Amino acid sequence: QMRVRKAVLPVAGLGTRVLPATKAIPKEMLPVVDRPAIQYVVDEALEAGIEHIVFVTGRNKGAIEDYFDRAYELETTLQNKGKDKILTELMDSLMPAGAASFVRQQAPLGLGHAIWCARDIIGHEPFAILLPDVIVKAKPSSLAQMVEAYNKVGGNIVAVDPVPMDRVSSYGVIAPVERDGRLIKMSGMVEKPPVEEAPSNLAITGRYILQPEVFDLLANQDKGAGGEIQLTDAMFRLMETQDFYAYEFEGAPYDCGSKVGYFEAVLAHALDNPETAEAARALVKKAAESL
Repeated sequence: QMRVRKAVLPVAGLGTRVLPATKAIPKEMLPVVDRPAIQYVVDEALEAGIEHIVFVTGRNKGAIEDYFDRAYELETTLQNKGKDKILTELMDSLMPAGAASFVRQQAPLGLGHAIWCARDIIGHEPFAILLPDVIVKAKPSSLAQMVEAYNKVGGNIVAVDPVPMDRVSSYGVIAPVERDGRLIKMSGMVEKPPVEEAPSNLAITGRYILQPEVFDLLANQDKGAGGEIQLTDAMFRLMETQDFYAYEFEGAPYDCGSKVGYFEAVLAHALDNPETAEAARALVKKAAESL
């Protein structure tokens, strides 16, 4: 089987859940401590061995492309001022030459349509999808864990994370068949089921490894929920002919597409960053004492 070398990051969304901040700033560029949220997602993909990332962008997303490009004036200024540490951090954020492509999704027609826009660059090989709203703190990265599992079983894999049973109606969850450690053979997915009808409490968490046949299905996929072309609808059809697995990754996911989730991500990374950890703990303690 072919290994997973390419990934798609759909970054064309409007970020309506975190307005008004995203009126002028792409949601993916909101800072999480000292770098934009999308940097964490790209780092996760590169750690997993991804060699080429396809960013599916939309209008007003030029800042993302600029971020992953060279900034010669800034680099020269830092070098002339002897700010070597900051310059090193800046250069480390760059992707290897030729390792990124940017394609435009001209209209907000859904996640499935966004993934379909990357079809010609992905070609006929398995690929990963990382939703940039979700940052996962994990070592090894959550996608790296999934790639390791994929190398053993092939097929299609979605990342899942257990949630409290009384909150399953807020998530898409999987229907498990059998389990082998963290790898779970699955028979289906249910979007936001009532608690009493939920097949599990394993929520789908914004990371996928899919076979290229999904592009053929997306090409003629009817519009689904919200009048959009949904990736999950194409995945349901793909399940009829291919194996699907879920992988319960080891790590902590943060939904940066919501205001509270974004705050959680900033706090968790501030507490984990050696430069900010002590001050962040002091601020948390001070805030707790004032409650």
